[in-house]
Amino acid sequence: MSAARRARAAAAQLAVTTREHKDAALRTMAEALRGRVDEVLAANEADLAAGRAAGLSEALLDRLALTAKRIDGIADGLLTVAGLADPVGEVLRGGILPNGLELRQVRVPLGVVGIVYEARPNVTVDAAGLTLKAGNAVLLRGSSSAERSNAALVTVLREALETSGLPADAVQLLPCHDRASVQHLITARGLVDLVIPRGGAGLISAVVEQATVPTVETGVGNCHVYVDAAADLDVAERIVVNAKARRPSVCNAAETLLVHADVAAAFVPRVIRALADAGVTVHADARFARLAATAGVEPGAVVPAGPQDWDTEYLSLDIAAGVVDSLDDAVRHIAEHGSGHTEAIVTRDVASARQFTGRVDAAAVMVNASTAFTDGGEFGMGAEIGISTQKLHARGPMGLPELTSSKWVVWGEGHVRPGA
Repeated sequence: MSAARRARAAAAQLAVTTREHKDAALRTMAEALRGRVDEVLAANEADLAAGRAAGLSEALLDRLALTAKRIDGIADGLLTVAGLADPVGEVLRGGILPNGLELRQVRVPLGVVGIVYEARPNVTVDAAGLTLKAGNAVLLRGSSSAERSNAALVTVLREALETSGLPADAVQLLPCHDRASVQHLITARGLVDLVIPRGGAGLISAVVEQATVPTVETGVGNCHVYVDAAADLDVAERIVVNAKARRPSVCNAAETLLVHADVAAAFVPRVIRALADAGVTVHADARFARLAATAGVEPGAVVPAGPQDWDTEYLSLDIAAGVVDSLDDAVRHIAEHGSGHTEAIVTRDVASARQFTGRVDAAAVMVNASTAFTDGGEFGMGAEIGISTQKLHARGPMGLPELTSSKWVVWGEGHVRPGA
């Protein structure tokens, strides 16, 4: 795989590049994006037109769409990354042994990182910026739906790297029409150090199951909001609407609402009206639906929930909703149907919040906050390479530290180990 070999050579150079040089390159990349907005938007509009003609869903079109404001935000993300501490060289632990050997465990770049992703051309820039700052080269394999957008973005980034005196091959875009490019990437052991899939459940499982290169699983987001018996209902309403309707096409959007029976009669009619005003269709269980019937919303705003609804990542203006009798029931429901991404509780009871945060198994658990906050930028990482739902190496939003490994550096003064 020639692209991986070129990336390997670029990674060797980046591994010893100073923070000052990397940060200057990131700033040049941001400036270049802002200076070529029209070029990128024209490419994106061509992708959107092709997507509409192909019948892509509104959720996918939203993920694909770029605007001048979004590009400005993407450029801001690069500047934020430039302002973060460089993880490379950070001492994780160490000391002096009784025999005088000095030990240090330090962060080092992973090397070559592959990203397989669908739509979302912002991932192209986020991945390039984060991997560069962590001293890695990146191989990007986007989807055909974003072919023109990704090509335009990578052209801008590669030219900015050359202007900065860094290898353009630190950022490479792989062919998107040939499935063999994915297979080559995920089986390139010895050339590629890590592969991160981002997209739907089918893409993620295919990469994880077929890869011989180590992978980090970025799972789907079947996120829940649980409104506890002790919830402030004004707060709960704001959080539910924000978590669902702010941007329904992203993985941190809420897909299920659970309401404690003690507050259901008061809360369900008001939240139904708020969700209906936001254009959300509620897939309700029988208890939720009976209470919702008193809300006076238009027909079709509430539909019966089937068994599949509790396991569905809608990525649209739809939400499953049910009434539970206790916090225990909410935790059990989440354990059965959750994807390990983000779960939220709304409550004024500290004991309930502590129970929920302690018992729910997810990469992020929110107390009185929207699930929308599970995001690398919101967590102060500048951007993210993905949100890991697995438990080894990385979990939650993956920023700079998660794009590094470590090595032991040992200093001696002629030390030799005694024989057995």
